[in-house]
Amino acid sequence: MPTDAEKRNIEIVLQAFDTLFNARDYAAAERFWSPDYLQHSARIAPGRNGLFDLIKSLPDALRYDNQVAAAAGDFVILHGRFSGNGSPAAWVAADIVRMKDGVLVEHWDVLQDEATQEQSRSGLPMFGGTFPA
Repeated sequence: MPTDAEKRNIEIVLQAFDTLFNARDYAAAERFWSPDYLQHSARIAPGRNGLFDLIKSLPDALRYDNQVAAAAGDFVILHGRFSGNGSPAAWVAADIVRMKDGVLVEHWDVLQDEATQEQSRSGLPMFGGTFPA
């Protein structure tokens, strides 16, 4: 069972993702991401500004949906989908965030295009219970 601190970290990260990726409220998102944010993603430029600039460059249709969230100590792990990204396929991601004093201070991700039913060797969807249309 997650501790109260781990539950709170999950809540903060989910709220941060919703604020940035869905609401596109950059001013409000600043309170969630540390000014010294460390970015380990190969797709995103360094720091908080690198992340925000990437999101600004993506279509307004971008949407983040979360399926699983778990925490271990200061780390929160999310399994989610980024749809409306301007690519033919949505991205399915495992995001790992390190928290400190209630803000996101470091991030790693594993990101891949969402497979259709025809592309899936397992026969199972990568996100949720159904394949993308």
